[in-house]
Amino acid sequence: MSTATNVEATAVNTIEWLAQDSTTIVVPVYQRQYRWDIGGCEQLLADVRAVARQDASHRHFIGSILSAADDSDADTDLVLIDGQQRITTLMLLVAALRHAVQDSSPELAAELDRVLVRPDDRSRTKLRPHAAWAELYESVVLERGDHADRESRFDDNYAFFRSQVHADEAPLIWSGLRRLEHVSITLEAEANAQQIFESLNSTGEPLRDHELIHNYILMGLTHAEQLDVEARFWLPIERHTGETIGAFWRHYLVMTTGREVAANGEHGVYSAFRQSFPRVDVEHLQADAEVWRHYAEIYGVLLDPSLEQDPEIARQLRHVNTFGRAAYPLVLSVYSDHAHGLIGRDELLETLEWIQAMYLRRTLVNLPNERLVARLCRARANGRDALARAFARITPSDERVSAVLKYSELPHPAYVLGRIEGVDDPDDFDVEHIVPTVPSDSWSGDGLRPWIEYSDDERNAHRALAPTLGNLTLLEQGLAERVFGESYAVKRDTAYARSSVPETKALQSSPVWGTAAISERTVRLTADLLRIWARPALPEIDDDGLTPILDAVRRRGWPAGWEREFEYVEYRGERWEVYDVRHLFNRVFRRAWTDTREAAVAYCRTHGGPIYDDRAWKGQWDQLDDSHHLYMGWDSNYMMNAVQGVLHEAGIASEVFVKYSYIGNVM
Repeated sequence: MSTATNVEATAVNTIEWLAQDSTTIVVPVYQRQYRWDIGGCEQLLADVRAVARQDASHRHFIGSILSAADDSDADTDLVLIDGQQRITTLMLLVAALRHAVQDSSPELAAELDRVLVRPDDRSRTKLRPHAAWAELYESVVLERGDHADRESRFDDNYAFFRSQVHADEAPLIWSGLRRLEHVSITLEAEANAQQIFESLNSTGEPLRDHELIHNYILMGLTHAEQLDVEARFWLPIERHTGETIGAFWRHYLVMTTGREVAANGEHGVYSAFRQSFPRVDVEHLQADAEVWRHYAEIYGVLLDPSLEQDPEIARQLRHVNTFGRAAYPLVLSVYSDHAHGLIGRDELLETLEWIQAMYLRRTLVNLPNERLVARLCRARANGRDALARAFARITPSDERVSAVLKYSELPHPAYVLGRIEGVDDPDDFDVEHIVPTVPSDSWSGDGLRPWIEYSDDERNAHRALAPTLGNLTLLEQGLAERVFGESYAVKRDTAYARSSVPETKALQSSPVWGTAAISERTVRLTADLLRIWARPALPEIDDDGLTPILDAVRRRGWPAGWEREFEYVEYRGERWEVYDVRHLFNRVFRRAWTDTREAAVAYCRTHGGPIYDDRAWKGQWDQLDDSHHLYMGWDSNYMMNAVQGVLHEAGIASEVFVKYSYIGNVM
């Protein structure tokens, strides 16, 4: 068998590879800037800690590192083609660990220096980034103290590692670092670097979240154990959820965590799953997988309510599906409790009715329906009454709904009319516009004047009311086809009078049809709508689109418009003129330091900040008092996580809301 002549690939220990005296790496000019955010740093540190806690045989693979020899520069041994982001972040972690042990463990500090700096010149680092920011990188890693006014991703990520890595944990982190491995691919001069780079980074469709979850669950098991788990648990989950398996995992995690889970980008569902299930060994997997299979079976019923044996529950599940699947996390929770006998049938049906009332009323008054269900799952954990209050808070009042029904287009008309008019299967009927949306010139509402003789004001008034509740009814499809486009009198006598729908049949008693008749019928049917889609009878006021802080969007980086993300913030009844997450972060932690200091200290102790005794590294700081400082150099995602975390720690998160601005809603 012949061997490759221009490519050498070797599996190596990453730290040993970096620590060799001969290893110096330069990032070529064409490489993109360093852009890993704190989320990537958190994951790297979590992986290092995880492998360190396992037995000595475990290793963590960080992928392949592609480099090429370059003999044109005596100071350069390897040109880094692929792997810049990982290696740079790893070096920042090593530098932070080096700082943590420089006084307590000179021996370990020396070992870390072998990774960081060149043996022939300790003023230079082994990794040399792009020339435009190489000096800045070295200033951060070597803590030279220059570039005092700098702001960079190097500073932010190094500050994060400094905040998380302490001397007492140094042996553990060093042990984890020494268990990192990668495939080192070195190209000779004749190799096609671009073609190899494209091959490494274009290997087909990326794994989806549920595929990553599948791999994560099975990866650490023996082959026999994998076959058993696959057959008893995973295949039934796939069978029940089908093509919606990705949505199932997201909805399941929203239900269990009570927090919104990102559906796209950066594998948010997979990350949430790993946080919820940090261990999936055989000992823990059996019980967890039984639960997953149970909820997947329920999910299948939600997707196809005909599988439900109770006709009324099946009917209500079909009604909930009118509004899509956003409410599934809450339905999973309440349906499971009913299946286990923890709640009665009436409470299940009541919750399904509340869901429909909330979505229909919010749609009518033009409030957004996104990011509602997580707060309802949190409320339900505190019992039925807490859930009722949560629904009442976000379900518009009778007064608001009554006002808009007079003039607004009726959403989901077949569903609404079906329930009001007592039609079990509205799909067999047409939604009849008594006044057509586009009347012909000869159409008449009174049998005397044709449409062409109506004044402009009359026409505009009729057109405006045509899609409203009072002008709509259900009519058998055959009858609707027979009288399509006819005047009111013809439809009344030859179609409405023959309909099996009582509300439609009752139209035969109306001699004429116009704006007055529509308004009168709207008032009457509105009473039925408010009764069927009833709001919980509680004195709570609807919140006008306020989003609980725990449901606020966590955005990566600083997208365009971030300075005007919020219209305002409601903090425990106070209205704050706070427009961006950076300002919110500063104000919440300042308030926490004053009002709930014990919770702030506990949060910072657990998460390694963001309040510190000293200004221990370069960056943006705000002084809280003579001996405590708030570091302000985090990215948006970290700041929002910290705001949510410290408010949750203090037990006041339910009293803090954000009102998104127009910009925030479209970001």
